[in-house]
Amino acid sequence: MTDRTAPAAENAPPSGSRMILGGLLALVTVAIWAIWIVGTRQAMTHDLPLAWIGLLRFGVPAIVLTPFWWRAGLLPAGVDRGLLALMVLGSGAPFFAATAFGMNFANAAQAGVLLPGTMPLFVAVLSAVVLGERFTASRLVGFALVVIAMLLIGGPALMAGQGAGLLLIPFGAFLWAVYTLAFRRSGLTPATAAGIIAVWSTFCLLPFAIVSSPAPLIHAEPLILGWQLLSQAVLSGILALVSYGASVRLLGSSRAAIFSALAPALAALIAIPVLGEIPSGLTVAGIVLVVIGVALASGAARLGRRRS
Repeated sequence: MTDRTAPAAENAPPSGSRMILGGLLALVTVAIWAIWIVGTRQAMTHDLPLAWIGLLRFGVPAIVLTPFWWRAGLLPAGVDRGLLALMVLGSGAPFFAATAFGMNFANAAQAGVLLPGTMPLFVAVLSAVVLGERFTASRLVGFALVVIAMLLIGGPALMAGQGAGLLLIPFGAFLWAVYTLAFRRSGLTPATAAGIIAVWSTFCLLPFAIVSSPAPLIHAEPLILGWQLLSQAVLSGILALVSYGASVRLLGSSRAAIFSALAPALAALIAIPVLGEIPSGLTVAGIVLVVIGVALASGAARLGRRRS
């Protein structure tokens, strides 16, 4: 296995086998995202220390993925330092801190709309700015639906002056969009990128962990501790970064983004038995709008044209 791969052309249609494999990997990623959202929301509702949860999220992958990042180095030759910094910013410790803290103010269903539901919107905006991508009328309608969904979820709380923390979650979606484009340009393999990001993120979190107590995590119920280890370290920290990176390589960022539309509904369903959180009518409406919006915005669906 090499440590770098040539970036695929964003608009080149993938072959049948690449489409199937990329789609399966994207579905795996979305399922993990939903589990991670519920796990992170659980950590916040149980007052588990953010820095130590972050060390679970990145420290374990840093160890497991040592063969990949060790061979490439923490500053891989030929990879622009700016791109590397954007990758760590977009999917590493800063991304984790922003989204996790934001989940103090949003339940799992709301976070599902505001994080994976809005990520394709930010990917598209950055693609337009950086790559000069143009949008069809259908895609513009899709973006509008995503924005409306965001307003349904966060609007009432923001108007009441109680939801400023909610803004951290779509900010996290923006950071992830930055990571998506930076990763494609880096040429790194998914496992190598995941390992490097995990190591640098661990370095970032260690000072905060040193000055905070791990006691709430250590004394947490075994089921909660096990859920955190599974959702943060194994699934999100290793499998999701690798599967997402591979799906972006196979499908392109725009095509891979459509699958994120499934995450809000999955997160809402998982949160019912795990957290006892029942989504409100506004949240359900937001989920429906974001699913339709992402389908239109990604180009997977189009508005029909009336024939004369």
